[in-house]
Order: sequence, then structure tokens, then C-alpha cells
Amino acid sequence: MAASRQRWQAPRFEPLFRNPHWQTLASHLWPRKFDTRRFPVEQRIYPTEPGIQVLVKHQRPEGVARGQLVLVHGMESSAEAGYMRSLAQAALIRQFRVARFQLRSCGGTEHLSETFYHAGLTVDLRTVLEAVREEIGQPAWLVGFSLGAIMVQKLTGELGDLASRWIAGACAISTPIDLLACASRLGEPRNSFYERRFLRRMRRRLEALRHQSADASRQIGSVRELDDTYTAPSFGFSSAEHYYATQSSRNFFSQIRVPTLLLQAKDDSLIPFEAFSDPAIQANPHISLAATDHGGHVAFLARGSNRFWIDQAVLEWIEWQIAQQQT
Repeated sequence: MAASRQRWQAPRFEPLFRNPHWQTLASHLWPRKFDTRRFPVEQRIYPTEPGIQVLVKHQRPEGVARGQLVLVHGMESSAEAGYMRSLAQAALIRQFRVARFQLRSCGGTEHLSETFYHAGLTVDLRTVLEAVREEIGQPAWLVGFSLGAIMVQKLTGELGDLASRWIAGACAISTPIDLLACASRLGEPRNSFYERRFLRRMRRRLEALRHQSADASRQIGSVRELDDTYTAPSFGFSSAEHYYATQSSRNFFSQIRVPTLLLQAKDDSLIPFEAFSDPAIQANPHISLAATDHGGHVAFLARGSNRFWIDQAVLEWIEWQIAQQQT
């Protein structure tokens, strides 16, 4: 796989906006084509643990599929996020099957789960991948966004040499590979808009799951405080710092054994780019880093006809990998 790291070149990225906040917000609001008549959606529910079920939205291309993509959304989002729908549409047009995996309790599925999710909780995703592998008879291409990218990287590393049974390759977009550093960055005044938005949605989820009353949840003033008071103790971590230290995906880079692409903007306001100088990235021949000067967080809106650069880059990389495997 060392050859793929050296030879694949990401498509040129000409940012529509050079301001990372404009990129991030515009990408969130930008309309995306999503043709469910041409590509009908089949919703399936998968039991993963006692009291836990997750929803996955499947779509098939017209004709014979070239492969399977499994997409994983970010924190407090869902399978209906714009970036999930956009990449799904592009992949279906290119003859790939697509499964949009939804994190437990997200997207209105609180009734399917007794618990919340956390960044390192990979059991649900692994269960779905095993089911997909059994159905289609081949490993899937994993694509994760933001917190979903942590899960993708962590699961790939956890599986190590066994990963290729279920995972053909993995793409991670705008990954908070160092959770502590990213929690600190999120708490900076310049990112208060994003933290308030995340926190508002997380509070509602806690209330819907009946883990916190409305009055109690309103007392939580930051994402880090929420992780310290709820996430960490709910999953056996002693503190938010313990949770961040053990579940950060950078801990698993050295164990990755399938082709893995990291797409990251250097100006991502939520993720310090310094974390990507981690020697484990350079030392692992299975990992490629494609870094752009601009792009914001899970945005990468481009000038020209290929507005959604993420879709182009991810699919070109997957197609390149498939071509390499066939030679």
C-alpha cells in the first residue's frame, strides 16, 4: 500500500471561500441534489447490543454495483446531513451501493436506544459492517465525517490485520484526531457559535433519553462539561480527560492495515492542524494525508462545476484504489 500513498494525487481544490467560517456555514446551508425516486431509500434497523438498535439507510445504483460505501455522520447530525446526501448521490451515480449509518439515538431514533453515543463507540458500526459483508460478499468502503471519522479510524485500527475482512479502505474527513485539543479549541470564544449549537442539540438528546431533566441539562455550560458529567461516567471513563485520552483516533494510527485517506483543511477552526504532524501518520504506509490550505470544517466548497470537492476527492480515491487492486 506504500505505492498508493505516494502516487495518488488529490484533485486540485480552489476554495469558493477562503474564510473557514464562511466555508463551514455555507456548506451546511448549501442545497444538494438527492434523487430518491431514481435511488429509493430502504431503511433497516440493526440490533447491536441489548437495548440498542441503530438505523441505516440503504440505496442501490441502477445496474450492477461496483462496490459498497458506508457513510458515518458527525456529532449531533444524522444520515440526512447535506454532506451525507451529497456523497451518497455522487456515489450512486458512479454505480456504488450506499449505506448511510446513523449513530445511536441520532436523527429521531432515541426510541431505538437506551444510551447516547460517544466518539470511540465502534460496536454499532462493526455490527453493521459485518451484516453488510455477509449480504454483499465483499468488504465495504468506510467514509466518516468529523466525529464519525474518529469512529472509522478507531474501528479500522482496532481490527488491525482483520480489518480487510470488512473494510476495503477508509476515508476520514475533518477528523478531530486529538479529542482533548479539539475540545479546548471548541471552547475558544471564536467558536462559541458552534459550541452553543452542539450543546443545544446534546441537551435535547439527554432530555429525550431521560438521562437529564431540562433544568439539569441547562446547567451544563460546555461540551467538555457535558462529557465530564454525562458521557464519561455513562461509559466507564473516570473523567472527560480520560475519555478523550483513550478514545482519540490518533491512538490507533499505528494499527491501521487497510488503505486510509485523511482529508483535512489546515484552516479548520475546530481542529488544530498541528495534530496531523503525528509521526504515526508518516510512519504508516497505509495512511495518506491530503491537506488543503482552506476548506473549513466538513465543507470544502469549491469554485467551478464540482462544487462539492469532498465527493470528488473521496470517489476518485476509492476508484483509484479499486483500479490498483485489479492490476
